[in-house]
Amino acid sequence: MAHGSGPAPVPQRARRADAARNAELLLSAAKELFERDGPDAALDEVARRAGLGNATLYRHFPTRGDLLVAVYADEVAELCRGGGALAERHEPGDALFGWLDDFVVHVATKRALALAVTEGPDERRTELFARWHESMRSTAEGLLVRARAAGAVRGDLAVGDLLALVSGAAMTAADVGHARRLLGIMRHGFESSA
Repeated sequence: MAHGSGPAPVPQRARRADAARNAELLLSAAKELFERDGPDAALDEVARRAGLGNATLYRHFPTRGDLLVAVYADEVAELCRGGGALAERHEPGDALFGWLDDFVVHVATKRALALAVTEGPDERRTELFARWHESMRSTAEGLLVRARAAGAVRGDLAVGDLLALVSGAAMTAADVGHARRLLGIMRHGFESSA
């Protein structure tokens, strides 16, 4: 009995790899567009920039909210991974302030995205946002503990106070440069005088 002459089936592993690659392409394109045009950027343009069709976009991210959540989750994960990399390469005080610089830039530049992610009564987004805050807080706590142990910062500096002050600078500054300048001023107050 002869087999049909149709195309050979694509192995499951290859389909998963293609799907993962497509999701990465879409996330990368969305990050660029959201950064340039804000969270209301045209989704058709996201698919076009990724070199994929709209059907592929909606298969991976059925709603704009799903895409916004994925992009912001990726941004937070990148920020937190950066904390670990800084801790490996720098002295404790420099690692902490290097990460706080990244954090202040994140808060100053990703605020519209973060607000778009949490719009509406969606409980899932509220839970995600709480988890993202916790991961940033945990990263800051680890860096702060090391900096305190090394005598690089005041012994009474608490992570909640640190993040509240730095977030406040990021949200009220005129621009990213101003937020970074404010962090530089705060650093003198955070550092140990011993």
